[in-house]
Amino acid sequence: MTDEQPTAPQTPPNESDAGTGSCPFAALADQGAVGDLRGVDLHGVDLHSALRRRSLLRGAALGAAGMAVIGGGAAGAATAVASSDSGTTGSGRLFEFHGPHQQGIVTPPQAALTVASFTVTAANAAELQQLFRTLTARVRFLTTGGTPDDLGVASPPADSSTLGPVVPSDGLTITVGVGSSLFDARYGLAAKKPARLAPMPVFPNDNVGGSTELHGDLSLQICADSRDTVMHALRDIAKHTRAYMQPLWKADGFQSPSRPSGTQRNQLGFKDGIANPDVGSASETAALIWTHARQGGEPSWVEGGSYQVVRIIRMLVEFWDRVSLTEQENMFGRRRDSGAPLSGTNETDIPQYADDPAGKIIPLDAHIRLANPRTAKTDSQRILRRGYNYDRGLDVNGNLDVGLVFCAYNQDVVRQFEAVQTRLIDEPLVDYISPTGGGYFFALPGVKDGSDYYGSGLFA
Repeated sequence: MTDEQPTAPQTPPNESDAGTGSCPFAALADQGAVGDLRGVDLHGVDLHSALRRRSLLRGAALGAAGMAVIGGGAAGAATAVASSDSGTTGSGRLFEFHGPHQQGIVTPPQAALTVASFTVTAANAAELQQLFRTLTARVRFLTTGGTPDDLGVASPPADSSTLGPVVPSDGLTITVGVGSSLFDARYGLAAKKPARLAPMPVFPNDNVGGSTELHGDLSLQICADSRDTVMHALRDIAKHTRAYMQPLWKADGFQSPSRPSGTQRNQLGFKDGIANPDVGSASETAALIWTHARQGGEPSWVEGGSYQVVRIIRMLVEFWDRVSLTEQENMFGRRRDSGAPLSGTNETDIPQYADDPAGKIIPLDAHIRLANPRTAKTDSQRILRRGYNYDRGLDVNGNLDVGLVFCAYNQDVVRQFEAVQTRLIDEPLVDYISPTGGGYFFALPGVKDGSDYYGSGLFA
């Protein structure tokens, strides 16, 4: 339709009362945190000792567990185990966490999506580094799956258990991005900002006035084979990072099944995302998706990253449904039933614009012709689209609030996405779509191994 080695941070307040010299059970008992003891025979029982024994037997001590979470160790607050979701409700799919690139970029789209933007509240560079370490630990565990630690009855549970006692991998990927505002004066990172990273501009035909869903310091693209797996992951990460960042906005989406085959259909009834780069080609992804160190003015740490574009695009279906089929197909340049270009018969047929210079078959202002003219000059402007449909219910006027969470990845957001978006200004389709929010982010390079963490190059 983008250095000084910090010192270790202080433990955030209220994360753990262990080691203070006071007994944590007294306050917990007063607050009812240990459960309702009415009707229980406590004669001769030392409640404090019993609770201590039970906590020790069932899990790690409160203080040690708290430090495991905050310290961002390899396992975080849980024991990560390789899992095929055996005996759980997950799909059984598991994507390798470690590697030169993050998962969720060239990964085939899963069934469910949440894009969430955050404001980073870390007080200094040391706390920002700790945020990235904590994120790494949580994402490593959540995407691998396993059994959360038992912290004992006197502590809040390590996991929400919304997925049951064992966390399934369920095809989960979590892609971490950073916005241009993270490189302001707060953390001393201005010199390391990716070369093309800036706030997403307001394009002609956008409708973002008064929007509360714009930009952010940090983004999470969370995708999985089940909606509740996505929800669980966001809740877990928000819990473990609340000392360092706060949610700003989020958008949820879903992949529609193939009907009858091929690419999913958007809320206008047309197939969306047909002409993507070949993600199986190393040369194609190297030229169009991944950023490279010291190329085009990029800093050295960006190798293996990618610019992420998020656009929340409402589709005005009440008006669209009154448009004739011929006009709809001419606006897209494709058949609605098959997804084929108007000059072809199959979804994957390549439109031959050279044979139709006057636009008698595929109009010159058709969406597919403007977005991808298929010339030698525009070949390097192609982007990888990874969109999801959304349904937000009704607006205040009783109209359906449905549309597309447009997610795209590209090596250079100016050369690629902005060039495409500029060609689409005032296309006929703009009367039926309304971009209302989103932002540019830089998807960080992958976490290479167990000793690495998100954004480590920023602190090198």
